This record gives sequence, C-alpha cells and structure tokens, in this order.
Amino acid sequence: MKIVNTLSIAALLCVSVFSTSAFATHGDTHGWQLSADESLVAYGSIKKNVVGEVNHFDSISGGIASDGKVAINIDLASVNTKVDIRNQRMIKHVFGDNAQATLKTALDMSVIDNLVVGASTIMEVEGFLTFLGNEVEVDTNFFVIKLSDTKILATTNDMIMLPTGELGINAGIDKLMELAKLPGITRVSPVTLRFMFEMQK
Repeated sequence: MKIVNTLSIAALLCVSVFSTSAFATHGDTHGWQLSADESLVAYGSIKKNVVGEVNHFDSISGGIASDGKVAINIDLASVNTKVDIRNQRMIKHVFGDNAQATLKTALDMSVIDNLVVGASTIMEVEGFLTFLGNEVEVDTNFFVIKLSDTKILATTNDMIMLPTGELGINAGIDKLMELAKLPGITRVSPVTLRFMFEMQK
C-alpha cells in the first residue's frame, strides 16, 4: 500500500502564502484570476528510499490583485494520490477534513506589463507558506511568460524543497508509515507550481 508518500504533499501545500480572501481578485476589477483547470500544485515523496511518487491537489483557487499581491488557496482535502484509501488517510491523519493551505507572495506587475506577447522573464519571489497553523518562508524563482494581453503563465523555475518538520506534519507521516507498514519516507518534499492567470474584465 502506497500511503506515506502523500505526506510530503503536505509540505508542498505549506508553500501557499497569503490568504485568498486577503489578496485575491475580490473587488479588484483589474486583477488576474487563477485558471484552476490549467494550474497545478504538485509534490513528490520517496518511500523505502527507492520508490518515488508524485501527487497533486485537485482544488486550487486565487489570483493576483492589481498591485501584484498573489493569493493561492489550496483545498488540502482535494489531495490526489491516485489511490482512494491513501487519499482518505492523508485527510484523516495529516490534513483534516476542512484544512486549507494558502500561498502568499507578490509579483512586480510593471515587469509583466512591459512584456510583449510571447516574451518571458525570470522573477525572484519571496513569500510565506501557511499550513495547519505553521508558517514557512519560501524563496524561489518564477518563470513568467505572457501568452496574450489577457493571459500569463507563472511556473516555478526549479523545485521548492519543503521540510515536513517545519510544516508540523511529522506525526501524521509517522502514522501513515505505521498504517502502510513502511520502513521510512523522506521528510523533505520537492514541490512544483504552475499558475495560469487570466485578466479580469
């Protein structure tokens, strides 16, 4: 049974930084809305030292306000490990039924505004991850490309490495290892982000 690997995903989610309610496009007619169907928050984990797996969340939302503040909300109960029983155990022992993670950061919109359609840039990003009462500082680079005047794509230019200890989920991981009878699972998770944003009219 492959159950423990999903724990690493929790670390991933922690990367979310700002609350959607605080920075999303609510009330900001000039903001950018996240296109959930074209976006992805994915994380990896390794169990038994040799078995690697990639998981993701099915439900994410958020956007960019006109001042560049980014808020991405992740529904942790939407975790998708491709195994139903593992999803259930992740929710019960790691995330909880109604847990949300939020990614909070900011982009320099003047740089994006000055891009011509089809052009790209690398942007340094600093933010905070909030997860189950824990906050983790996250520094990374985003690859940003302007696909049209009303659509931009931002992805991590490399991977974000999140330690499960800082996220406060080691006890949950221990429980998953016990249930799945696994000898071990890595306590650092690589995370990748793909965010498609569309301008609000």
